[in-house]
Amino acid sequence: MSTLLTKELVKMFENYPLYAQDGESDPLVVAKLFDAYGSGTWYLTEYNPAEQVAFGYVTGLAYDEWGYVSLKELEEIRHPFFKVNRIERDLYFVQRRFSALGLKEATR
Repeated sequence: MSTLLTKELVKMFENYPLYAQDGESDPLVVAKLFDAYGSGTWYLTEYNPAEQVAFGYVTGLAYDEWGYVSLKELEEIRHPFFKVNRIERDLYFVQRRFSALGLKEATR
């Protein structure tokens, strides 16, 4: 199991396996991850716990986009000086529809 997601979040994602919200015009965002030392933010809408792969929207990188992300790979990103994990889960994020985030969406 990914250390970025709690057991409760994994249970919530049981309702949203990969492709569950495919074609949904306003998907439910279940979890938010962010780079504590950078600008990347991942809004996760679906998750496959067996492969530790999520689908969602990423902002703050080269360009904003919908896509897949390996949580295992995110967990391996460490700060070069402080030697701590860079990617963290937003502890105060409450699941909501994508439109409620107020982001300008890239084309799907």
